[in-house]
Amino acid sequence: MGSVSRAVASVICVAIVAVAPVRAATPPHADRVEIVTTMGKIDLVLDRKRAPLTVANFLRYVDARFYDGGAFFRAVPRFVIQGGNKARERPTDPKLRLETPLATGIRNTDGAISMARTPEPDSATSEFFICDGAQPFLDGTPGQPGYAAFGHVISGMNVVRAIVNQPAESQQLLAPVRILRVRRL
Repeated sequence: MGSVSRAVASVICVAIVAVAPVRAATPPHADRVEIVTTMGKIDLVLDRKRAPLTVANFLRYVDARFYDGGAFFRAVPRFVIQGGNKARERPTDPKLRLETPLATGIRNTDGAISMARTPEPDSATSEFFICDGAQPFLDGTPGQPGYAAFGHVISGMNVVRAIVNQPAESQQLLAPVRILRVRRL
């Protein structure tokens, strides 16, 4: 093979490598989850190293297929979409001890998934929300514990944005967006 042929072959190899998609590996302390809705898919990566209690709680519901048939029922543009399965919630569902963003370092940034709760910090059970835009006030302060972020969207923010822009009244979607299934990837 002549030097010109080798040079051309080298350029072609470099060009192929340069355009080949690069997939980020999921860190060993992370879990991936797919939420399939009637409007499309949302893929998440969960950080079990920094938020072990919250991730274990969420995955317990995922593995039990609790969210299947649920819905995203609340939407506030430039704030959050909130989902769960209200038909399967029970007052006896175990409450989750809050892992605050101040302790975990996982912030309520654009695309973050966090646990919904009442004003009582240790009251989260199964409902969750995904941030539409950064929500630093949800991270808390030393006197206000915030909301437990435990992962983020890695694909499907277009679906999150489509859901958040559905017609709503008093933050409740007029037609909730069905969650068909939620599975580990």
